[in-house]
Amino acid sequence: MPRTGRASVIVGERFEIREYPVPEPTPGTVLLRQELAGICGTDLHNWEYQRLEDEVILGHENVGIVDTLGDGVTHDHLGRPVRTGDRIALVPGTSQGAYGFIPAGEQPYLRGGFGEYIYLWNPETVFFKTDLPAEVAVLLEPFTIGVHGVMRAGIQFGDTVVVQGSGAIGLVTLICAKVSGAGRLIMVGGPPGRLDLAREIGADVTVDIAEVPDPEERKRVVRDSTPRGAGADVVFECAGFLQALPEGLDYLRQDGTYVEMGHFVDVGSFECNPNRMFMRKNLRFEAVWASSADHFVRGLPILEKNEFPFADMVSHIIPLDRVPEGFNSLAGSYRLDGRDAIKIAVSGSL
Repeated sequence: MPRTGRASVIVGERFEIREYPVPEPTPGTVLLRQELAGICGTDLHNWEYQRLEDEVILGHENVGIVDTLGDGVTHDHLGRPVRTGDRIALVPGTSQGAYGFIPAGEQPYLRGGFGEYIYLWNPETVFFKTDLPAEVAVLLEPFTIGVHGVMRAGIQFGDTVVVQGSGAIGLVTLICAKVSGAGRLIMVGGPPGRLDLAREIGADVTVDIAEVPDPEERKRVVRDSTPRGAGADVVFECAGFLQALPEGLDYLRQDGTYVEMGHFVDVGSFECNPNRMFMRKNLRFEAVWASSADHFVRGLPILEKNEFPFADMVSHIIPLDRVPEGFNSLAGSYRLDGRDAIKIAVSGSL
């Protein structure tokens, strides 16, 4: 009897558990038993703002175990032999669409991470074998966003860096800035559990937006924490809130660099005065869009050294039928099961 696999499908504002036939891999493709898929801020914003036109199996931060290899699949992107039972993580973007963004009703099925299986149907899919624990390997895709942002920022040794937003993207950006030579690290965000982890990673100063709710006061606190009160050399916006941009621009010193990393989904517009916000500061503005295979190649060795508390970033692992709870938590209190939520990962099981 043909196998079937269950998945959590986004249907407007709802999530439904549905069952699909498990594809038999064709040449050049791979079938994975899904282990973990992270809930990304992009997933959250697509759900909050209803930006998806189709019913979709979300999940583009994926790690799984090889169930079946199609003919001709023998090595990963780095040339390492791959066999049934190996753990692999993948680059979600492909020439034919990105995993986690493909209509659920299109064949072949099961091309998103919130399911029991994920079918790597495109032979051009880039994937990496890894011996990392699943709860660390699932961070590879978001880690590459930090890699991309820090490379675009052009951090110089000893720079003072501010990261806005203490979710997973903010935390991995903090790590990437640290290993790239930043001398002073300032994190602005919340809730407390996330800021505790930021300090463990190496943040010199943390600013809790709940304790300092006034943006003008936050600007003062941040600037007072920079050399001579002149402002930061580099600011990364990883919060994904429009109001963070004008605030963060005022964290910068003259001639500083601002890197936008938090708005992969259209959440609207904000009022902008180009003269005051950009030109008078003589700033450099960068913005990243997703990551390439090169960012994965660069980021994987840092994860594999495991010199930072990566596993602690995955604060919750939930089954498929609790996906709505995970989304509601990240859209509200950032609390789930009595703990602060950092990265919520979905397991390939009910």
